[in-house]
Amino acid sequence: MRADFSSAGPFEICSIRPPTENNSLTFRLTRHCYWNKCAFCPVYKFGSTFSRRSIEEVVEDVAKAHHLYTLLSEHGLLGYGSLGEAYGKLIDLLGDTFCDEPSPDNTDQLENPNPRLEWFLSWFKDKPSLKDSLEHLLAWHYSGETSCFLGDADSLILKPAFMETAISTIKHHFPVLNRFTIYGRTRIAARSRTLQDLKDYRAAGLHRVHFGLESGSDKVLALINKGENQNDHIEGGLKTKEAGLSCSVYVMPGLGGQDHSGEHALETAKVINLVSPDFVRLRSLQVFPQTPLNDSVAGGEFKELTEAQLIGEIRMMIDAIEAPTQLYSDSAVNLVPVNGRLPDEKADMLATLDRYLSLSEKEQLIYSLESRLGSFVGQYGNLAPDIFRLLRPYVKDQQLDYAMMDEQTLQHSIDLIRSKLMP
Repeated sequence: MRADFSSAGPFEICSIRPPTENNSLTFRLTRHCYWNKCAFCPVYKFGSTFSRRSIEEVVEDVAKAHHLYTLLSEHGLLGYGSLGEAYGKLIDLLGDTFCDEPSPDNTDQLENPNPRLEWFLSWFKDKPSLKDSLEHLLAWHYSGETSCFLGDADSLILKPAFMETAISTIKHHFPVLNRFTIYGRTRIAARSRTLQDLKDYRAAGLHRVHFGLESGSDKVLALINKGENQNDHIEGGLKTKEAGLSCSVYVMPGLGGQDHSGEHALETAKVINLVSPDFVRLRSLQVFPQTPLNDSVAGGEFKELTEAQLIGEIRMMIDAIEAPTQLYSDSAVNLVPVNGRLPDEKADMLATLDRYLSLSEKEQLIYSLESRLGSFVGQYGNLAPDIFRLLRPYVKDQQLDYAMMDEQTLQHSIDLIRSKLMP
């Protein structure tokens, strides 16, 4: 059995993908991000070089994935009651040779090691191991085998013919797939792709484009060096919808800092009202070390919002949205969950935010700690050792005793957990 696996090779998977695609089957059509100038983003800042993959490379990867999936089936790994059982059996089959070998990651790209960046980059596998590829296939299988994400950062730069060949090849080997999605930049959709191009993507089998709007404010977009403006967001989103593609957009509360918070909220709502995307997803700002935005924070040019100010900004944005859209707070970095249909469920969302804002300062800290702990366990399965050591002295009867924790301790615990959450 082990010989079968040892003769197989891994295929490249997409470490960076939308939260809704966490359990999707993924293939890389490009590597990294050709823009790679956004001030807040740490993902591709450390030695990564953008490249386009040839269609031959993509086809070869799909064939490798299919071969591995066939081996998993032959060894009975697709018929267990849970993913955990299948993982355990996989480890038994692979043996120590595979399981003791660490998977390559991006941490060796750091010139100045930083614990937070080391944690963050350790999850990104530019060159996945065979074990990574097999686990990826198992996660997809046990999640329901419905969706496929094609990365990396902006697949709209690829010609429709390339996309058609890639999707048809994937469908041939994995016919159960019924949804294909990509990341895109609104500037490319607005300026580089014709309406017919986008319709050709849809005809090829593409279903959805995930756009990182971040903000609707030209001032904020320039501040973070996004390389796009409000008109790009509007025109790109409208053209995508006209082509019959689902439009999912990400906005980043807090990105305007204290100086531009109101404008950031209202101008973002303006774009959403004009485009009426199918989905709006919140991904609250996280300032990472060794990024241009972190330098601005250190120099005093950018003042971060407090958590209460951030919730107030989200409230302002939601209150201003009148277009029909589905709002999701589906990122682990978000504090207060607000999910629902706008504008129909706006009153319920605002009430949820108001309940947090009505809490005392310590109650807000306790809420934040509980929320962050839940997000961390949901994302990783259990607590990291440093988080466990920090909180252990405050556990009584298997629960945190908040009476034992002052506000400084609460804030320190929150900051540590937030530093490890993936956006």
